[in-house]
Amino acid sequence: MDDGRIWEMEEQLWHGGEDVYQQLVDEEVVMALPAEPFIFSRQQAIDAVRNTPRWEQVRFSDQKVSRPAEGLIVIGYKVDASRGGASYRCYASSTLRRRGHDDWTVVQHSQVVPLKGLIRDGGRA
Repeated sequence: MDDGRIWEMEEQLWHGGEDVYQQLVDEEVVMALPAEPFIFSRQQAIDAVRNTPRWEQVRFSDQKVSRPAEGLIVIGYKVDASRGGASYRCYASSTLRRRGHDDWTVVQHSQVVPLKGLIRDGGRA
């Protein structure tokens, strides 16, 4: 899969709802998200997206793509998203696996929200 298609797929997940998750999220997915229950199964992620407003604007930056093995793609990026008056920034990663010719799903996704006001003093946060 070329880089353009990787980022299109990832953006679909940020904008899409339950139907997109049904199509693109693997049965074996593990998601680590900054909301209860924090570690999500596929069904928990589908249930959560069903009850959450979709992001209207999504911008990716600091994008990285790695292909560590045949049929495996790992990406990392910063995302700035907004809807209504709310905005959200996190650092995310996803792992895609190929199930068949031109058939890719997300098997891992995580989001790290930067801590505000983090002060480093002698190695302590």
